[in-house]
Amino acid sequence: MDNAAPARELLVVRAEREAEGVVGLTLADPGGAELPEWEPGAHVDIELPSGLTRSYSLCGSPRERHSYRVAVLRVPRSRGGSAEIHATDLVGRRLRVRGPRNHFPLVPADRYVFIAGGIGITPLLPMLRRLSEQPGSPRWTLLYGGRSLETMAFRREVTGLRGGETTLWPQDSHGLPDLDRALRGLPTGTAVYCCGPEGLLREVEARVDRRLPPGALHTERFRPPGAADADPGSPGGTDPADGTGGTGDAPFEVELRRTGVTLRVPAERRLLDVVREAVPAVPYSCEEGTCGTCETKVLAGVPDHRDLLLDDDEREAGSTMMICVGRSKGPRLVLDL
Repeated sequence: MDNAAPARELLVVRAEREAEGVVGLTLADPGGAELPEWEPGAHVDIELPSGLTRSYSLCGSPRERHSYRVAVLRVPRSRGGSAEIHATDLVGRRLRVRGPRNHFPLVPADRYVFIAGGIGITPLLPMLRRLSEQPGSPRWTLLYGGRSLETMAFRREVTGLRGGETTLWPQDSHGLPDLDRALRGLPTGTAVYCCGPEGLLREVEARVDRRLPPGALHTERFRPPGAADADPGSPGGTDPADGTGGTGDAPFEVELRRTGVTLRVPAERRLLDVVREAVPAVPYSCEEGTCGTCETKVLAGVPDHRDLLLDDDEREAGSTMMICVGRSKGPRLVLDL
């Protein structure tokens, strides 16, 4: 989605318990209009009543054009979004929503292996449905781990999907997931998708790197490596910027072309913070380079990419950047803001 596009107001029409500590929200257009199309792996940015904006994976069906579904884990040490959603009666409220946006698409492959930890099942669920519903789809397997069966959202649905093999792995009775078994003997042409806590992602990355060609692994991070996991499976490499410039950072100028201003970005300040002084409504959410909400078109200059989303080709092209963590490799950047 173009970050310059206005948000749309959607009505929360339903809130339901999906598992212990997980609430599902269904949002629809107040007038019943169709919503923008999306593909498995997409997410939306939701502005909560407090003003916080958070990104959530769409876990419904792309074929359902009149509503979006998200599922939110209650995280005790969250930065506010999780706690607010679980503590607030949102049914009947209108929320501003941007998106959908997709940095985690389902790519063509000869075979698929899906590995989910806790709430990490949410972006994978539409992919599993897509493969299950399409005749002749490649073989797939799912290893789905969680603290206990009671905490594992959508477990009944995934075990009923056709065309693949699902293994539920509650850690209170099974211990840690058997990743070696899940990733053993995979042929070239296999795509591995993983979403979950950082420890799980690191273990999967280490195994896939030894067994499959580059590009076989596709991961969704809800927080960067080095950030503490508040919960196994709760939502987020270089480690993104921590909110201030590092000792090796240099100051630079940024021209906001549509706004008509040029600003100085000191070494100790983030580009996003400086931009917000001139464009307070610029979209952003995670502030860690993991969600894509602040992706901005670069008109001139060479961005210093520090996000976890853009691939090598996109970084080399330099046509967009995540302004929450990125900086400039040269003395000047020109952004389409």
